[in-house]
Formats: sequence, C-alpha cells, structure tokens
Amino acid sequence: MSASSAAPYGFYGDDFTGATDTLAHLARARLRTLLFLAPPTRARLDSVGPLDAIGMAGAARAMSPAAMADELARVGACFAALGVRVMHYKVCSTFDSAPQTGNIATAIATLRRHFANPFVPIVGGQPGLLRYCAFGQLFAAAGSSTHSTHEVHRIDRHPTMSRHPVTPMNEADLRVHLERQSMRDVALMDWRAYALPFDEVDAMVDAKLSAGASAILFDVLRDDDLATIGRLIDKRSRHAPMLAVGASSVAQAWCAAVPSAASDVLHADTASQALGRAQGPVFALAGSLSPLTAAQIEAAHSYWKIELDPLGRDGDTLRFDAAPIVDMLREGRHVLAFTRRAHNQNDASRVQTAHATAALLREVVRAARPRRIGIAGGDTSSHAAQALDAWGLSYRAPLTTGVTVCRLHADEPSLDGTEIMFKGGQMGGTDVFERLITG
Repeated sequence: MSASSAAPYGFYGDDFTGATDTLAHLARARLRTLLFLAPPTRARLDSVGPLDAIGMAGAARAMSPAAMADELARVGACFAALGVRVMHYKVCSTFDSAPQTGNIATAIATLRRHFANPFVPIVGGQPGLLRYCAFGQLFAAAGSSTHSTHEVHRIDRHPTMSRHPVTPMNEADLRVHLERQSMRDVALMDWRAYALPFDEVDAMVDAKLSAGASAILFDVLRDDDLATIGRLIDKRSRHAPMLAVGASSVAQAWCAAVPSAASDVLHADTASQALGRAQGPVFALAGSLSPLTAAQIEAAHSYWKIELDPLGRDGDTLRFDAAPIVDMLREGRHVLAFTRRAHNQNDASRVQTAHATAALLREVVRAARPRRIGIAGGDTSSHAAQALDAWGLSYRAPLTTGVTVCRLHADEPSLDGTEIMFKGGQMGGTDVFERLITG
C-alpha cells in the first residue's frame, strides 16, 4: 500500500477486548475501520477497499519482554510499510502491566524504531470508563457501573486491579510504574495546561522534549481534555509518523482532531443498526477470573450453564468436553460455559486453560455453528479469536459501556458474519450475558 492510499491511523491492541473497544470508538466516529487478526496481505487490503483506520489484535499484554519484542518488531514494520501517520499501541485503561509481563516500556522501545518522531504521547485516562489521570496518578472506578457518582479508587488501592493475579497495580504514579519497567525520563503534562492557548501547550511539548523527555504522559480528567491532545497528535504526526500509547482515549483524541470520513459499505451496513435479539442459540464462554465476571455468570438466567472441568491429560495438554455444549446448542438452547479460579493456579496453568478454552470454542463453532458468540476474559479472548478461522472484525453494535459486538470476517461462508462479543473482566453490567441475547 502506498503512503498516499494508506490509512492515517493504525492501532495494535495488546489484547483482543481492548482492540475491539478502539475499533468501536473509531467506527462510531464514522471512520472506515477494520481490525485484522493477523498482519494483512496486500491482496486482503485491496479486497476491503480504502480504510481510515486499520487495527491488529494481539496478545502482548500477556507476553514476556522477549516475546513482545519479537511480535512488535513485526507489527511495527508492517504498520510502517502501510504508511500510517499514527501508530497507537493500545493498552488497558488501567495500565496493568509488569516488568516481566506486558512490559509497556518494551513495547515503546520496539515500536519507536519504526516511528522515530520524538513526540511519544502517553494518554493516561479514559473518562468514559471512569478512568482518570491527575498529576500523573491513575484512578479507576470498580465494579460494573459507569455512573459519575460511582466510587473511584487510586489504582494501587483498587479492589481488583491492585490484586490482579498476574500484573497487580501497586503503583499509582504512571511515571514510576513505567520506570520500573525500565522507561526513564517520562515528562508530565498535567491537566492545568489544557486551559492555556494551544500554541502555549505546543511550546511546552517542545520544551519537555528539548529537556530530554523520552515520552510525555498526559493527564486526562474530562473528555474535553482529549481535544488538545488530539490536536497535538494530528499536528506533530504530519511532520513524521509517530507512536502514541494509551487506552481507547488515544483514538478518541484523534477523532476529536481530524474530520470524520464518509462511511463505506463495510461500515454502513453495520454501524447504524441496533443489535437486535439473537436469531438462534447464543454460545458464551467465560474464562475471566474477575469477581465482576462471576457476578455476570450468576445473573445469566437464560443460559444453560456448564462449568468446565478438565478431562484426562496427555502430557501437558488440557482438554474440555465440547459434546454437551454442541448438543444443547443444536437443541436451540443458549449455553454459557465457564472456568473457575483454582487456588493453586499459576502462570503455566492459566496459559493451559486459555489454550484449552480456545480449542473448545473452535470445536463448538465447527459443530454447532452459532451465529452469536460471547467471550469474557482478556487472555481467553486473545486465544479464542486466534482459534477461529477468521481474518478480521468490523464494528457491529454497542452492547453496553466498554463492551462491543463485532462482525467476523472469514472466507468460510458459515463463519462469515458471525456476531461476536469480546469482554474484559472489568467490563459490562451484571446483565451483559442477558443483553447478548436480547440485544
């Protein structure tokens, strides 16, 4: 793809649930957007037509630094070859990461080799999800509510994220958090700057870069704050392609700064339509270990629920039985299969479980052909999407705040057009699985 025909905005989601949230924000802004499940070929890009934004869904959030560097080197080279102006490395809105797992500093160091613009903005909040950054400190609401009066916690005191089983957030200052991952000299643009004229804020960026800043963390307290950040990204990316880091608020900032594009057929035939009630049995698969997902499973009254118990092991292979799920779906019943938290579960067993649930999904989809699917859990979603014989996702409809239903794009006619929800452990109301049926 030549630079003249390139999508100006590219994004890589460090997990699938986050990638679909960014897809939704861009599509709702009337930008022609596709999320690819693997680096697209030229023939594939030619087949979908012009795009305003192009995404790739990945799993870097669960990777070691060495694995991240290997994956993101390929991703960076691909996006650079596509000629995007802004390369958005999409992280979770809670920034949960650690030196040895999902290291954000490793991602920045790897990707900026392909996007050498000295301005690397790190957008530190997403108010629509009740995530805020003030003086560099990250705050987040807990539970399923997105009401403005819901209690907000400093991230290192958050009842869930401070106790995350893999990447607990025990530091609220994002500059310190990144420094622990070996990224130093991150400057701060605090929220007071947004009241200044834009030219003054722009000059402040120059001053921070001249002083040796490796990146600039931007406070975000209100959606209105994103407009200034978006103008900075738009202006400075016109001089040289740049890397930007943060949650879907990076995409929101971009959309606030650039004119929205006219919608093409791929976008128009889905984005304006309500989801509507499922026309057949729904299959939901929950691998998340969060208390919120547990409450959502409990509230899913319209489903036959199956707790997934491991079958016999063959060496290190873990399997789940798909037969009862397939039988119920063929009978027209909605089915929710779920895993339970094991008290002695370690990193290796979590990976085994994620692979096993992905294999289960593939088997169920091939045998029962459900046309609407729901996946809960970041790792589960990443492995599950890779297990399906599909090449892309486009936006279908919102389900609830932070939860999107997408349309699968696949060469296999029986899979193409399947509606699929990817939901993070901290997202959605307690009725999210019921809404997946009712629309």
